[in-house]
Amino acid sequence: MNFKVTDTIEYIGVNDKKIDLFESQYVVPNGISYNSYLIKDEKNVVMDTVDKVAKDEWFDNLDKVLCKENIDYLVISHLEPDHSANIQGLAEKYPNMKIILNSRTEVMMKQFVDLDLTDRYVIVDEGDVIDVGKHKLQFFMAPMVHWPEVMVTYEQTEKLLFTADAFGKFGTLDTDEDWDCEARRYYFNIVGRYGAQVQQLLKKVSNLDVSIICPLHGPILKENLSYYINKYDIWSSYKPEDEGVLIAYNSIHGNTRNAIEVLEKMLITNGAKKVIVSDLAREDMAEIIEDAFRYDKLIIASPTYDMGLFPTTETFLRKLKHKNYQNRKIGIIENGSWAPMSAKLMQDIIKDMKNIELCNTIVTIKTRLNNDSKESLESLVKEILS
Repeated sequence: MNFKVTDTIEYIGVNDKKIDLFESQYVVPNGISYNSYLIKDEKNVVMDTVDKVAKDEWFDNLDKVLCKENIDYLVISHLEPDHSANIQGLAEKYPNMKIILNSRTEVMMKQFVDLDLTDRYVIVDEGDVIDVGKHKLQFFMAPMVHWPEVMVTYEQTEKLLFTADAFGKFGTLDTDEDWDCEARRYYFNIVGRYGAQVQQLLKKVSNLDVSIICPLHGPILKENLSYYINKYDIWSSYKPEDEGVLIAYNSIHGNTRNAIEVLEKMLITNGAKKVIVSDLAREDMAEIIEDAFRYDKLIIASPTYDMGLFPTTETFLRKLKHKNYQNRKIGIIENGSWAPMSAKLMQDIIKDMKNIELCNTIVTIKTRLNNDSKESLESLVKEILS
């Protein structure tokens, strides 16, 4: 796939529509793009390579726009295999090509490339600039966004910011869909743990005059950049994006699900602006994680299972904890036919999350909703909406 990003910068990336799970865990119904760019100047520069599955198409794309010229530099923004798989092949094809990388990338290179390329390295540090003709490339380190060696590149002349995995999105470039949803799902499931590091990166680039954002996945952003930057600021600050209640539940035989149907009606009747109901055992966990970070309130409902938490309840909570879930209000509903334990076990995980307001009302259902547990539901609704 080739197109012009600007008159002198070409897109040479590849759409992958065959992939089923990104990073072997995230469902990508509309595939993924592996973005790569060619800067044509006195010295030609390739910005990152692509995944091994896209090798042939990527080299074809590169050859079409290179027109038998040489490549002078390869910039490595991020060493994850979906961006680094063709470093060695490119280095072999262009033996005079220099490789621009930072010191952390240098240390990790031998894990990803069999050739010894050290004599071709150009090591850059924070703020360094490399002149390739009309274009001037300035480098900013972005450790743990979301690997330790990540850096972003600012092209000073045409004001492009090459952001590695930041501002990325699931879906191929020819997918017609809203940016927010799949960018949000991508962010919280892949980058979300590293909000503090994203905040540091946003501060570093806040004074740059950026006209185009070029990520390694998803569409190139050219308009209303403040909108996308604001989203990243909200997400990386762990602030709720919207008012709403996510109900995340498990139900073994349908009794907890029946209680959730009653709860949903109660919330709507009592003025909840938005109620989202998600079955943890049946729906895409990554989508539910996304919604947990999007909305300001969460109610978790789970049966007790073998004196422990139902497996997907525990998975959900531990994923939230791992992704630094914080600054939210949480309500708990447990179910158990003889020895309800899930409320305590959920609390044991939640207690280690930052700045969580846990509702005092703990709803206990013994097999089926009855008058007493229904009254507890009503109390929980009033408390979580207060």
